Amino acid sequence: MNKFLYGAAYYYEYLPYERLDEDIKMMKAANLNVVRIGESTWSTYEPQAGQFDFSKLDKVVDAMNDAGINVIIGTPTYAIPTWMAKAYPDVMLTDKSGQRSYGSRQIVDITSPTLRYFANRIIRKMVARTVNKPNVIGFQVDNETKHFDTSSPNVYLAFQKHLKKKFNGDLEQLNHAYGLDYWSNRINAWEDFPPINSTINGSLGTAFEAFKRSLVEDYLSWQVDIVNEYKRADQFVTNNFDMEWRKYSYGLNADANHFEISKHFDVTAVDVYHPTQDNLTGNEIAFCGDMARSTKDDNYIVMETEAQAFRHWVPYPGQLKLQAYSHIASGANMIGYWHWSSTHNGYETYWKGLLGHDFKPNPIYNEAKEVGKELATIGDKFLHTKKHNRVAFVVSNQALSATDWFPYKNTIFDKTATHQYNDILRSYYDPLYKMNVEADMLQVGDERINHENYDLLIVPSLYSATTEQLEQLNQFVKNGGNILYSFRSGYADQDVKVRTDVQPAVISQAVGTEYELFVEPDRNYGVDKPADNMTVSSEILDDVTTRPVKYWAELLTPTTGKALATYNHPYWGQYAAITENKFGQGHAYYVGTFLDETTIASLYRYILKQNNLWTVRQEQTFPIINKVLAAAEDTQLDFYFNYSQESQKVTFNANAGHELRDHSTLAKGQQFELAPWSVKIFEVKNEEEG
Repeated sequence: MNKFLYGAAYYYEYLPYERLDEDIKMMKAANLNVVRIGESTWSTYEPQAGQFDFSKLDKVVDAMNDAGINVIIGTPTYAIPTWMAKAYPDVMLTDKSGQRSYGSRQIVDITSPTLRYFANRIIRKMVARTVNKPNVIGFQVDNETKHFDTSSPNVYLAFQKHLKKKFNGDLEQLNHAYGLDYWSNRINAWEDFPPINSTINGSLGTAFEAFKRSLVEDYLSWQVDIVNEYKRADQFVTNNFDMEWRKYSYGLNADANHFEISKHFDVTAVDVYHPTQDNLTGNEIAFCGDMARSTKDDNYIVMETEAQAFRHWVPYPGQLKLQAYSHIASGANMIGYWHWSSTHNGYETYWKGLLGHDFKPNPIYNEAKEVGKELATIGDKFLHTKKHNRVAFVVSNQALSATDWFPYKNTIFDKTATHQYNDILRSYYDPLYKMNVEADMLQVGDERINHENYDLLIVPSLYSATTEQLEQLNQFVKNGGNILYSFRSGYADQDVKVRTDVQPAVISQAVGTEYELFVEPDRNYGVDKPADNMTVSSEILDDVTTRPVKYWAELLTPTTGKALATYNHPYWGQYAAITENKFGQGHAYYVGTFLDETTIASLYRYILKQNNLWTVRQEQTFPIINKVLAAAEDTQLDFYFNYSQESQKVTFNANAGHELRDHSTLAKGQQFELAPWSVKIFEVKNEEEG
């Protein structure tokens, strides 16, 4: 990209009356320079099978070109037309509830040969029609793509073939790896292969989840290959990743492996939705940005983020600008609002865009104009920037799926739709973010996991992993790195078979601790009494005196390590809750229970200080957030955010710099005032920090 992109999704097909020229006029006034179109309007472009009408697509692309506005074309495959569902019911999704009826989006079987036949045709026609338009800068294949629990007969058959290949056709290997003797679940003939949606076997079920994630990669890479036949060298191909949804973007997506899928794209794109008003913290913006940036170790696109959205998301004055620069500070080279104008019919009528239902200028649009004006002046400074983080989280879709089968909250029989793995991930991510320690996100086994790249790895609940993946982490510590594990790490192998060694098995030597017992911390669990959770205390960690724990408690016995915190309990008090161990040239830390934010923050302070990773940036904490981008010509961009409704006194941590927008200058250590919900951005000449 040679220009910072600022824009919105635009749906001309949804408009209640003709106003394309007026929309473009208002976009230009707000300095919007890009729109995403087309990803949800298949039925408009192909009203009947084989009958095509691209007049509206042409009209929008050409009008935007005349106005100097770039266009990203979306392939329209995530919402199929009625004629296809009627004539070819096999394209409809079959999931755990059975075959779905037409109505919603994303209820198709992404493996259906029929769907792919028609998708191939519409993709080729749309791309061929638009690829040579000078303002078409890229293509988005599908949208927020996941496997949607697809489990049609052809998916089952493909999964069976996958297992045959994995186990070399040997059913004995499969039965042993997955423990299928239990409850007479043995598969003694391939023709007797059982349905998976009803399985009680976590190993088989988790393998099916991993296989379904591979179907998403196959589907999207298939679309990418089609687009690549046509696209120019200066055009990109991407998708629009979404995270686990908890009424906003929350954690790792269980139904798509974004690390693997992103290998097929030129740039990673993501949508980011988050709480706002009094609850705006920047956590979700940073988390989603770190995920997106880390997939390709490069800057990324925010294809969708909120403007007005819902009534509880309408931003306070100043927050829209704060949010925009929050994306940029994580490495975003595009901000795309969802969407330009609010729709007047349909499911998302009240998910409002930059413009409301009356299409008039409003406070949100007016603030977007301010942002657009600033980005038109300084936006190019945010291109070709980099992060040089020395801390990373090691995450795993496999561990997430395994945790779904064997949850730590309540009992293993109380499964929920919520992915509890992400609760652990966020419980470690959020306190680190609030301490102004920036981090990358790496998939377990990533070749970037070595001491040359990182000083500290944080590993939340790596419940299921290969021996090789765990040995890579051991070697990281041995070579001088530092690692922090949460509870339930290393417990099961890649097939979710529990290891027979004393836990935590492969990583035991590195962490210098072992355990045989794990218990429920609520001493009144299962009886009709108020919860009475165990606590932990420490003479080493500050602020850790009778801090509560919940859900799960491993009773740790240090071998070569030492206890950093112990349980408060008449019987379990002899055991450690947190341990530290020197292993080779590095240190390994193990946490045996679910800690609260205060305890995790205290543990971070200890680890950072013990290993000379504490910097002046950690002297300021939330609501002041300080993020850094390495820029061109030996400069860095220093961002200071105030996520609160009170003015804050802030210390300038970098060397002398000037603010990009008001052109004020500051010296290192100088204090300045940061207004509520505001940001300052300083350009700083690189020098070694004290």
